[in-house]
Amino acid sequence: MATESMKNNDSLRTATVTVLHDYVGCRTFEVPSSVSVASIKELIYPETGFPVAEQCLYHKGRELSDSVEVGDLQTSQNHVFLNLLSKGLKGGGRFGQTTPPLVDFLKDILRRYPEGGQILKELIQNAEDAGATEVKFLYDETQYGTESLWSKDMAQYQGPALYVFNNAVFTPEDWHGIQEIARSRKKDDPLKVGRFGIGFNSVYHITDVPSIFSGDQIGMLDPHQTLFGPHESGQCWNLKDDIKEINELTDQFKPFVGVFGSTKETFNTGHFPGTFFRFPLRQQPSQLSSNLYNKEKVLELFESFRADADTVLLFLKSVQDVSLHVREADGTERLIFRVTASENKALKHERPNSIKILGNAVSQYCKSVPSNSITCVTYHINIVLEDECVKDAQKTSWLVCNSVGGRGICNELDSLADDLKYIPTIGIAMSLSSDGEGKGAAAQFSGRAFCFLPLPPGEESKTGLPVHVSGFFGLTDNRRSIKWRELDQWRDPAALWNELLVANVVPKAYATLVLEAIKRMETEKNSDFPLSAERIYRLWPQKNKTKVHWQPIIEPLLNELFQNEVIYSITDNWIKVEEVYFSEMDENLEYTQAVLNYLQGSGKEVAKVPDNIANAVDLIVSSTKPVKKVTPGTVRQVLRQSGHKGPADEKLHVLDFVLSDGNYSELIGLELLPLQNGNFISFSSSTSDQDAIYITSESFPRSLFPGLDGRLLADDLKPQVLAALKDAAKSRE
Repeated sequence: MATESMKNNDSLRTATVTVLHDYVGCRTFEVPSSVSVASIKELIYPETGFPVAEQCLYHKGRELSDSVEVGDLQTSQNHVFLNLLSKGLKGGGRFGQTTPPLVDFLKDILRRYPEGGQILKELIQNAEDAGATEVKFLYDETQYGTESLWSKDMAQYQGPALYVFNNAVFTPEDWHGIQEIARSRKKDDPLKVGRFGIGFNSVYHITDVPSIFSGDQIGMLDPHQTLFGPHESGQCWNLKDDIKEINELTDQFKPFVGVFGSTKETFNTGHFPGTFFRFPLRQQPSQLSSNLYNKEKVLELFESFRADADTVLLFLKSVQDVSLHVREADGTERLIFRVTASENKALKHERPNSIKILGNAVSQYCKSVPSNSITCVTYHINIVLEDECVKDAQKTSWLVCNSVGGRGICNELDSLADDLKYIPTIGIAMSLSSDGEGKGAAAQFSGRAFCFLPLPPGEESKTGLPVHVSGFFGLTDNRRSIKWRELDQWRDPAALWNELLVANVVPKAYATLVLEAIKRMETEKNSDFPLSAERIYRLWPQKNKTKVHWQPIIEPLLNELFQNEVIYSITDNWIKVEEVYFSEMDENLEYTQAVLNYLQGSGKEVAKVPDNIANAVDLIVSSTKPVKKVTPGTVRQVLRQSGHKGPADEKLHVLDFVLSDGNYSELIGLELLPLQNGNFISFSSSTSDQDAIYITSESFPRSLFPGLDGRLLADDLKPQVLAALKDAAKSRE
């Protein structure tokens, strides 16, 4: 009798059967457990047009006979997945291309987009798009109740989860957009950063059922389409309209209370003033992914994000605070890591005002308002890292120049902008970290490419420039690197756009940053990170170190810089390149300081520059006009114009230098010839005996010429000066 009753119960049980086929996608049926495979084939026929006789159904790789009952294949989840093989259609019937099943589509995304810290960056990007200022990541170990759930299948998603909060509320477009995974709603809005990212879909590396709580709605996504009914890939509840059901499903909604300021009162008022996502960790393999997550893997994710956390906020306009937290099973919560961006108090309006100007320039560009100039704004930003493992917070400071190209600077760029829905924006950032510990550190600075957020570290994101560069770049599919026009993508419009953007907008923004740094060197002497000429010189790129795709910026950048006062003289003035005498003199030589003092005293500006600046001068300036250098010849010229009214010892040092190139014919007329009586007379071209000056020697000592000190060369000269003067005398013969 009991057996009979069990059979009756079996026949009352239902099962969800999903049939998968490469071409027609998936079909899901709700059937009694007692239904046979033959009956499933009958259901498939009207759905697909595949004749029953030509269908083969497989379960876990094994072909099923027609007599097998669905109940024999059921698991505790009551969901059976079958694969269909069919020869397809003969003659007339259904025909056409189909989209892959949702799960297959997402699997393809996950294959192409590696997991890691990039997932967290994508979520920061979504927050930036929404205009949020704050983002929090929380790993929550809490195990929530499993009694009052939508269905018992939801129990596995009540355990540990990764939460992500931002303080902006979803718009109706956001709710709509998150459901359209194949069509980014951001694509037509060039102001949205996230249009580049795979954004939300990268979270399927971690979870099978992402949830969203924002404003007055809670939504749950189910790409497997098994939790909320056949063909249903999610469910949404409104805090006002569905409050009765929410109150009945207490355990189901418990994970949304007690985090990020959400309370029971939030549910009563029907509004949460922000957004948070809940990603229950995948605890067992699913059709979507066999990638399982636990606490250790989430902390690894946090760790990989931390690697470039000091620059993650550098080029963002909205988000200024990102933190990583852990909540243990007992409810204790701790901050692991936090990064914040802020302005110096004295400059607190600078960044907001700059962002306003940029926003206006972007708006003008989108409205196709003609402008032949590039809008550039520069501001100071401090980034502070707080780490639970490090006692003191680490602070870095940056000078950032952001720019927007104008309509008309490059017609091809404008045309591509309209086609691709891109905007020609570029940001350049220089590090202002302290000189103390870091002369070596600063020399090691390795510039990277950003697309608003840093691209993954590695060779492809290195630029070889001494600054970070961010741009509205066209990226490869997996958002890991910038597209360039290699042979295989020579006609790729996004790759061409990148080249035009680099050549047309980067040089102007880069030059503006250098010139602004020069200006601020004077005005910000008392800041935590004062600027110096040495640091500003380090901003200049070197062609031999710059990666090939970035080399087109160098000549236009240097041409722009050399139109300005960019050379720092030894009298602490910034001057133009044509006004300066460049010194390559060895500072250890005795005469060097005297020569430089003499030139300065004669009203000449002298500068000693590092190799990268000297190379830039040679590359750009030497080709069009002579560059003045401190040589014996130039000093002889100045002596001829100005004479030398300094003390005797300085004159002797200058004489030593002007003799050093052996060009004795240019000495004529220079009042630098030292006599035994302490006077200096001019080198003369006269050959008469009465103008001759005599050099004493062992054979003809000074004692032989009493009273003739005014006709004798000083005999206490340095050996090299005496030797040179003797050579000069011989050259006269």
